[in-house]
Amino acid sequence: MDDWRLTSEEWSAIRLSLQVALTATILSLPVGIGLGYLLARRKFWGKGVVEAFLSLPLVLPPVVTGYLLLVLLGRRGWIGSLLASWFGVQLVFTWKAAAVASAVMSFPLMVRAIRAAFAEVDRRLETAARTLGAGRLETFVRISVPLARRGILAGAVLAFARSIGEFGATVMIAGNLPGETRTIPLFIYTEANVPGGIERCHRLVIACVVIAILALGMSEHLDRRRSEGE
Repeated sequence: MDDWRLTSEEWSAIRLSLQVALTATILSLPVGIGLGYLLARRKFWGKGVVEAFLSLPLVLPPVVTGYLLLVLLGRRGWIGSLLASWFGVQLVFTWKAAAVASAVMSFPLMVRAIRAAFAEVDRRLETAARTLGAGRLETFVRISVPLARRGILAGAVLAFARSIGEFGATVMIAGNLPGETRTIPLFIYTEANVPGGIERCHRLVIACVVIAILALGMSEHLDRRRSEGE
């Protein structure tokens, strides 16, 4: 039985992974909702470029995405230097950098689910609300978002699940610091590269699989409920 008990280091990796994934999802969600609605309902110049740029994290090697984030957010980077000089904030090699990496890598999945949800909302209901005197923002908040809520939640859950498993971009921008940035994937990678470490990885592997299955199951349930509601 003792072999199946998580060590303090493993609990720390699980806690950190959940913290990073939750932070990444919460920070991405408002932008994901706005961008998903924009892509679903508006035609504008450069829309194809926006869609292609949005899909880049899905096709680029995660290490390349992590390198680009490091260039931007490092102390000498465009954004990192401004954060350091204006606010005294340094993101790289902290758990916040891991959250940023997870948010970037999971954002396309979130937006795709949210965009599909908004595309399926009956526009006649929005038109009726506008006819009755509601403004664009009020219609969006009181009609569009509630009708697309299951798709929005499904996108958030997918992003959360993807964030749990993020490795390549995270190790580039956040490093592999025990208790600070060592999430579940980084812990497994570290253990697997020391003698006898493969045998010690099974507990976290199982924990990661269980978290992913629960998240994907919830996403599928929400998507099915959305389809049934239509």
